[in-house]
Amino acid sequence: MASKKKAAKKQPQRQRSKKLASKPTAKTRASAATAAPAPAASARITLTAAMTDYDHVRDFATGRVRAEGLDVNFLTLSVEEIFFRFIKFREWDVSELSMGKYVSLVSQNDTSLVGIPVFPSRVFRLQSLYVRADDGLKGPQDLKGKRVGVPEWAQTASIYTRGYLMHECGLRLQDIEWHQAGVNQPGRAEKVELKLPDGVRYRPRPDKSLDGMLLKGEIDAVMSAHPPAAFEHGDARIVRLIPDFRAAEEAYFKKTGIFPIMHVVAIKRDVYDRNPWIARNLFNAFEQAKDRSVARVLDSTAARVPIPWGFRYAEDAQALFGPDFWPYGLEPNRTTLEAVLRFAFEQGVCHRLVKPEELFPPQLHATFKV
Repeated sequence: MASKKKAAKKQPQRQRSKKLASKPTAKTRASAATAAPAPAASARITLTAAMTDYDHVRDFATGRVRAEGLDVNFLTLSVEEIFFRFIKFREWDVSELSMGKYVSLVSQNDTSLVGIPVFPSRVFRLQSLYVRADDGLKGPQDLKGKRVGVPEWAQTASIYTRGYLMHECGLRLQDIEWHQAGVNQPGRAEKVELKLPDGVRYRPRPDKSLDGMLLKGEIDAVMSAHPPAAFEHGDARIVRLIPDFRAAEEAYFKKTGIFPIMHVVAIKRDVYDRNPWIARNLFNAFEQAKDRSVARVLDSTAARVPIPWGFRYAEDAQALFGPDFWPYGLEPNRTTLEAVLRFAFEQGVCHRLVKPEELFPPQLHATFKV
């Protein structure tokens, strides 16, 4: 009987303890906040991007640099595969893209893509003219009246090279007979609709390769970003039309201020429309990765790239192009963008003259200053 009374007396104390425990305290609230997943992490957006393997993109691709609010899964593919799969099928959210193809789509009022002014590939293209060593051609002016092969009329490299022929050498598009075919394999075709100027002689050759036609004498020159296989393999029968191309390209830059942009980065429109802020955040991450890459190249403490005197070449580039010799953004690249848009319109890649501002969303036309 005594034990029952003792138990009855303790019961209200247990009930009071239970009631006290059910009220959150500062300590329990802190513990719960620590245990719960962070809201910011759960709010991150996952995107898939396709790029070729660039040192100045690698820190972003490997996660050393992150885009605020984004988890980006990178696919590393060849540029030819990226362009084909993205232009034809839009297989991923963000993509490296041919500048020539992109500006052509914009000129046709195709709004399915949104560009950001990130330019992973920039290459002067006077080195992209190949001829037979025994053909007697001495320079670009000698291409008048000749047969020239291109992998695609809308290939960005060809746009710049034809622009050089027109504006620096005085040639007209109508002065050359143009043949279109795969560089080393038959069957390559244009990926965008063209609007060729009157009088341009342009012949698709789906059953041929430019490499084969050049070796057989069916064409006199190849104008291509990717070299013909014979040249790649050291065949002495094929040579560059301009052997000292670097001197010619440096002189061209000093005269015009044009540093050719080959590729741009584009976002699928529906992905951008759902979250417009991703454009700036992607741009920031690409730029940070690029800046880290440039810093590595300029580091003379240890060779960060397997090129003798690599840091010295980078210093030479700064002397020619300025401290930021690989700039992203609209304004630092206006001269080059206006040039490629003019060339593309003159050549019928663009259906109308596009303004640089049309290529990128308004929030990337400028940036904030502190």
